Amino acid sequence: MLTALQYMEMEQLMVVDTNGGMLIFYYFDFQDRLRPTAFEISHSENISLTGLSFKDSPRMHIHFEKSKSARVTNITIDAPGESPNTDGIHVSGSRDVFIDYCRIGTGDDCISIVDGCSHLNISNIICGPGHGISIGSLGKHGSNDNVEDIFVSDVLFVNSTNGARIKTWQGGKGHASNIIFQRIRTQDSYNPVIIDQFYCDGEHCTEHDSAVQVSNVTFRHVHGTSQGEFAVMLDCSASIPCTGIVLEDINIRSGYEDQARAYTSNVQGIVMGLNIPQTHL
Repeated sequence: MLTALQYMEMEQLMVVDTNGGMLIFYYFDFQDRLRPTAFEISHSENISLTGLSFKDSPRMHIHFEKSKSARVTNITIDAPGESPNTDGIHVSGSRDVFIDYCRIGTGDDCISIVDGCSHLNISNIICGPGHGISIGSLGKHGSNDNVEDIFVSDVLFVNSTNGARIKTWQGGKGHASNIIFQRIRTQDSYNPVIIDQFYCDGEHCTEHDSAVQVSNVTFRHVHGTSQGEFAVMLDCSASIPCTGIVLEDINIRSGYEDQARAYTSNVQGIVMGLNIPQTHL
């Protein structure tokens, strides 16, 4: 871990597995909490990462924690699609982070953005395999989590389980707001557009009266194919519905013979332009 740095610039570094012979992870305990993150930067600012390559980290590949003013460009991350909790770039408690021109394949989120993040700009990303670019998860075990002012553009999702995604737990508090996903292409992803306020990862979950408020979210110019049942899935809480949701120029068709469908519940917003699959808010 690198911590409390005022300025750091790193470029042209390869972090690889045993096949590359440069950095070897020997880890025989498969408990998730004991597996290390490959590269973590904490409580730092004015960071530049360029031209780095990561392969087969036992857990997250890159983690920014409570940092600001970071630029990440031309990063390559490669891990099997079945490797658990191997997020490509995980950002927590950070602001003013720019991530662009990265190619990420993992067994978890290509990019994950969690509590305390604001003013992130993500662009020119190829994601797949992986679980998409995710806001969250937020609100686990009743926590008060907040994410705002996130801009994601010019992304290609290839055979990913999700695409542009927001996921929150029931019973949480806080908000996810002012989020834009635009100029998104999907190639046979399962859930290209998804808001899931009932996210539950291997626990016994029940519906609650409280939830993380999801508001002012735009999905704009999302085109391509989906191999899942629902190309658009907006599943929000009855007690804390999603508000200010905009779907603009959505054209997602099934990669197979069946027609792609949309599912919405407790969503308030508007639909503009192309509307494929047919979605009503």
